[in-house]
Amino acid sequence: MKSIILLSDILSKNCAMIPTRRFVVFLEKMFPYRFLAVKITRVPILRAMINKMLFDKTNLTVLPKESVIEINLEKPMQPPDNIVLPSQVVEYFIRKTTYRFIMNFCICREAMDCKNHSKELGCVFLGEAARGINPEFGREATTEEALAHVQKCRSEGLIHLIGRDKIDETWLGVGSEGKLLTICNCCSCCCLWKMLSNLDPKIRVKVKRMPGIEVTVTEKCSGCGTCMQHCFVNAICVQNGKAVISADCKGCGRCAEHCPNKAIEVTIQDSQFVEKTIHRIKSSVDVL
Repeated sequence: MKSIILLSDILSKNCAMIPTRRFVVFLEKMFPYRFLAVKITRVPILRAMINKMLFDKTNLTVLPKESVIEINLEKPMQPPDNIVLPSQVVEYFIRKTTYRFIMNFCICREAMDCKNHSKELGCVFLGEAARGINPEFGREATTEEALAHVQKCRSEGLIHLIGRDKIDETWLGVGSEGKLLTICNCCSCCCLWKMLSNLDPKIRVKVKRMPGIEVTVTEKCSGCGTCMQHCFVNAICVQNGKAVISADCKGCGRCAEHCPNKAIEVTIQDSQFVEKTIHRIKSSVDVL
């Protein structure tokens, strides 16, 4: 409890100044304890405090891996600006925004000393608030550079989370006016949001699956449990010899990618899935 109060105090003070690399080192040392720390959000009186400090107005969407998606629609898709793939939601905002900033490190993978993915593949931050990020953390990027960065992240098997993230607004010290858009490039081994299953459900729902994405376990399932090892939100269990996916699933598609029997299907059931995702993001953050 004392460590949470100390962290709250440091973060609130830090919002009034530009954070330094020394502050990042402090956050990285605290990072492994996040699973224990967020359990206090299940205590009502503490949930309100933590929610206000770190999750207020957070609105993130997980974009699924495109390699596992099957399109199941009764009518042809007609998304805006010819966008036909989930990752092109990211590209839409990169092209439309006023400012782009590429982090030169991933705080999650640095903190956990990740052995599976590049620590240099950091978040991309968009919008006017990103101008206030400490230049020691990365650099301003052109549209082409930002697009190349997210493509490299996808080629490494990383998953995009996109939207407004109060945690980023707080630790970066850029204000909370909704002018910062986060594009997080997450791995299943080190991602901050592995803590989701430990959070109070009222906070947990602020990280959502993409509209129209359905994840289904077919009769091919042998109950081997491989999918459970790759779910970063603990949304899968094995019951009566078959995998069962709960409502906590964020639709990332890693389970389908790694299933040895190809028994999990990820489908798009809504022809307006991209348009709805863009609208969801625009409703909480203004970077255009």
